[in-house]
Amino acid sequence: MLGNSGDPFGVASTGLTWLPKEEHFGIRHEDRLVAHTGLLRLPVAIGDTETELVGVGGVAVAPGMQGQGLARLVVTAALEHARTMGPQHALLFCRPPLVPLYQRLGWHPLDKDVLVEQREGRLVAMPLRTMVTPLRDDARRPSGRVRLSSLPM
Repeated sequence: MLGNSGDPFGVASTGLTWLPKEEHFGIRHEDRLVAHTGLLRLPVAIGDTETELVGVGGVAVAPGMQGQGLARLVVTAALEHARTMGPQHALLFCRPPLVPLYQRLGWHPLDKDVLVEQREGRLVAMPLRTMVTPLRDDARRPSGRVRLSSLPM
């Protein structure tokens, strides 16, 4: 387990319902999981275009192991796999203090609000910062309103 916090990802305060990840990447140290991220293919509308992207979520590093580059290692491994999954982009949601970390890893913040589904088909604006990264050399950054056609990951 990545620490004793009931909210290891720091997102409980959003009140959102999240999807579980389908593929997981982790680092173990002395038989303990110390870093994790997960992936999930998700339907999305960018402007009027329906497509898919790879959602990256559940990025966490155990408190005593932070600052050692473990987030970079698990996210890099996950993105290498994501490049084999088909979509042109990966997307993640993060707390504002983490934006610089993800920018150093090649992610770009989106300028517009992103809508995500919640229970009973409600649409809500994502309160966390949305960031994208290309999964292919020829992928252009999404330009247009982004609407996740599912719960967030």
